[in-house]
Amino acid sequence: MQSNNIIEISSCSFKYQQNEKNTLDMEPLHVRSGEHIFLHGKSGSGKTTFLNILCGIIEPDENDIKILQTDFTRLSASQKDRFRADNYGTIFQQFNLLPYLSVKENISLACGFSKQKSLHVSDMDSEIKRLLDALDLSPALLHTPAMNLSVGEQQRVAVARALIGSPKIIIADEPTSALDSDTKERFMELLFAQVEAQDSTLIFVSHDRSLSSYFETHYDFADINRAVK
Repeated sequence: MQSNNIIEISSCSFKYQQNEKNTLDMEPLHVRSGEHIFLHGKSGSGKTTFLNILCGIIEPDENDIKILQTDFTRLSASQKDRFRADNYGTIFQQFNLLPYLSVKENISLACGFSKQKSLHVSDMDSEIKRLLDALDLSPALLHTPAMNLSVGEQQRVAVARALIGSPKIIIADEPTSALDSDTKERFMELLFAQVEAQDSTLIFVSHDRSLSSYFETHYDFADINRAVK
C-alpha cells in the first residue's frame, strides 16, 4: 500500500569536516502529505543544514531519505536540482529576490526552471495577479523592481514565487525574522491561507517559538537531532 508520507527520513547524518563531531544525526522523521511542520531551535542547532540536505543542496554523510516516494539517496546532483525545481517552493530568510528584476519576473522565475510547474499555470499574468491579491500586494507593483519594495513587500513576493506552480512542498527558513509582531501575524495568516488552498506540505523553520501555535505539528530541533543532545 502506498504511504501517505510525503517525506520519510530513516537516517541522516552530516559533519562539515572529517574530524569534527556530527552537525546532524537525525531521529527518524515522517511528514504526511499536506501536513504543516514547525521546527524550532536556537542558532547552530543544525536547522538550516537539515533544510539544505532536504533540498539536495548538501550531500549528507549517511542518509536514507524518501521524498514523494522517490529514493532521494540515489539521485545524482543534477537529478536533485530538477526534483527540487519541480516539487519545492522555498522562502528564504533573506528572500533572495533578484533586485533588478520586476515583481512579475521574480515570481515567474520559478516556472522558468520547471516545466512541471509551468503546466500548473495556464495564464501566467492571471496567476501572478491572483497571488498578489491573495497576499495583499497591489497589482500596481507588478513591474516594480524588487529593490524598490519594502521589506514586507519583498517577503510576500518571495512567498508568491514559492507558491506559483503549486509545488507539493513549501520550505520556509526563518521567513519572519525581519518583521514586527503585527506584520508577522498577518504574514502567517496569508501564508497558511495559500498553502492550504493548494494543499502543499509546509516545513517551517524558526527560532521564534511564538509561531508554534499556528502549526499542528511542532518539534524542538534538539529533540530530533541527536548530535546536539
